[in-house]
Amino acid sequence: MKRVLVAYDGSEQSAKALDHAVEQFSDATIIILSVIDPSEASYAGGETGAIYTEGWYDTAVTTAENRLEDARDRVDHDGSIETVHDVGKPARTIVEYAEENDLDHVVMGSQGRTGVSRIFLGSVAESVVRRSPVPVTVVR
Repeated sequence: MKRVLVAYDGSEQSAKALDHAVEQFSDATIIILSVIDPSEASYAGGETGAIYTEGWYDTAVTTAENRLEDARDRVDHDGSIETVHDVGKPARTIVEYAEENDLDHVVMGSQGRTGVSRIFLGSVAESVVRRSPVPVTVVR
């Protein structure tokens, strides 16, 4: 393996996926991807419809960058580590990143966050497995 993508949202499952990738692909470049999902943005209704709360994007980027820094700090890896954040629907963004960046493998948790969004996150792993151009390992 040369280049392995780890989908990382800061959840326990994504941390396990990162640990798994570092252990199984010790000589690979590990790319840790955090996806900023606009559907999670707070919004308020206005005269022209929904308006995203001022500053949501800046806050989301800061959160993603902090999450990625924490992820980088938690691993001891012989190969190189890269971090990146992108904006979009998680499954689509992960698959597109894999298609556009010459990856060899994707590793991700089986489910991410808790609560209502957990229902949707389980389907993210399933969607990535079905659509990914490269092999996917789902860690429980």
